[in-house]
Amino acid sequence: MKSKAKIQKAPVGKRIIKFWPLYVMLIPCVVYYILICYVPIAGNVLAFKDYSFRKGIWGSDWVGLRYFKTFFTSYDCFRLIKNTLTVGLIKCILEFPFAIILALMLNEVRNMKFKKISQTITYLPHFLSSVIIVTMIQRILAPNNGMLNQVIAALGGKGDTFFLMEASYFYPILFLMDLWRNIGWDSIIYLAAIAGVDTALYEAAEMDGCGKLGRMWHITLPGIRGTIGLLFIMGIGGLLSSGFEQIYLLRTPGNMELADTLDVYVVRVGLQGGQFGYASAIGLIQGIVGLIIVITANKICKKMTEVSLW
Repeated sequence: MKSKAKIQKAPVGKRIIKFWPLYVMLIPCVVYYILICYVPIAGNVLAFKDYSFRKGIWGSDWVGLRYFKTFFTSYDCFRLIKNTLTVGLIKCILEFPFAIILALMLNEVRNMKFKKISQTITYLPHFLSSVIIVTMIQRILAPNNGMLNQVIAALGGKGDTFFLMEASYFYPILFLMDLWRNIGWDSIIYLAAIAGVDTALYEAAEMDGCGKLGRMWHITLPGIRGTIGLLFIMGIGGLLSSGFEQIYLLRTPGNMELADTLDVYVVRVGLQGGQFGYASAIGLIQGIVGLIIVITANKICKKMTEVSLW
């Protein structure tokens, strides 16, 4: 304890000299966040300017809140927000419990070899690109010769349904695809949190006659409550950010009405349409709303569960 206190009281310069290898390893992380996360924030000024390639970002004329007024009075505004919120609810709320359930199930597996194989199988899809995953789905759901349609035909059905062209199948396909891709990866954090729960509590509960489900409910879940709360707060900030790649690749003329979200719209009007200021304004709205949601969720969680980011 005394050595730790001495290290904390030591001047910053001496700490850097003493632990310089650790600080050197930290440099790439700091550079990454500065260049990728903080420097682009300056580009938000485009939301208030009539951008011109000739004049540049800072030389372009100011337009004030014109782009914001244009978006909120446009015909597509309500539809885009509705579609984005629906996808956000699917990804941030509906999928959230499944990683916890998988972690609880894996924690009960006593055969370590089977446990490691199961973990590897479940988190490998996270490393596949959206292009590969969507291509697989297109082959599986293809009409007539797709695997799913062949199974339907073998069971006596028609087997000619074009799932990706029907809007009613868009949200279920998106939900299952995103869940399959992320459930294993998200469960790793919960498994790490479960490993930190005191085993003496399980032994005491077992002696009192508490079953497995009871131990999960009364010991495991309360033990990882902090982790669940923190990940929920961080995840809910993406409620208005549906992601671009998956949605864009799944878009077809049949489901276009549901697959047109804010992220897709920003790329469409910004990169394809050349309206950089208008696209920046919509992106800024998403960021501000996400920040407000995170702050609100943090306050509610802190009041109800004493878990918060700050």
